[in-house]
Amino acid sequence: MSAPGIVGRLDAIGLDELVGQAELLTRVDRKYVLTRAEADRVLAAVDPATRVLEIDGARGSAYGTMYFDTPDLLSYHLAAHGRRRRFKLRARHYVDTDAAFLEMKTRGARGTTVKERIPHPADAADTLTPEGRAYAAEAVAGLGLGAHVADELAPTLHTAYRRTTLLLPEGARATVDTELAWADAWGHRMQPGDLVIVETKSAAQASSLDRLLWRARIRPARISKFATGLAALRPDLPSHKWNRIIRTHFLRGASAALAA
Repeated sequence: MSAPGIVGRLDAIGLDELVGQAELLTRVDRKYVLTRAEADRVLAAVDPATRVLEIDGARGSAYGTMYFDTPDLLSYHLAAHGRRRRFKLRARHYVDTDAAFLEMKTRGARGTTVKERIPHPADAADTLTPEGRAYAAEAVAGLGLGAHVADELAPTLHTAYRRTTLLLPEGARATVDTELAWADAWGHRMQPGDLVIVETKSAAQASSLDRLLWRARIRPARISKFATGLAALRPDLPSHKWNRIIRTHFLRGASAALAA
């Protein structure tokens, strides 16, 4: 499932220019879960001055992400129960350029998200290197978690998707993720055939795309590719925060989340 057709009709922007125009925003991120038909309809109405990121002639990039967690899924449970001190560790692989980074996301002051990253070997994107484990240990120690947490982190959930990035006329950015697929460490797999995730990244004021989505009666959703995806694959896990999204978007038209 490729990106919506509007992408081919927009003017292109290079990565350096995109970063230069959008990097100074104090970001507010809003996520939306759509069907393909909804995404096509909303994105067809974006301002024609919207530009799409193009790298080497391609207007979309393949991503692969491995999330790491402990055997008892500490990271997942902290998110499921809304704990203030929580973390998410992932190795993100930019497939087209074969670059990778290890990213740690934690909760900062007043509920803000703090994301830091270090280079990670692309040929070991699905594993945690000794350097990566030391990096994780420093972060979890800062949250007051035991030293054993970093020692126990292991590959838990892999996600794959194709991302298209838009620069809106007012300077806000948006990403459109399609072709989403999940696979966990226990052999469960899922590929929702009709799922699109849109994320806007703007200043405190809503972006023009946010307003288009709201007019279409599509509101921001509480979703995490890691936690929501794992909850969809593992019905035994606590998932009340994401039950509605799982039921209406993840499992509708998806390949069965059954053990391989």
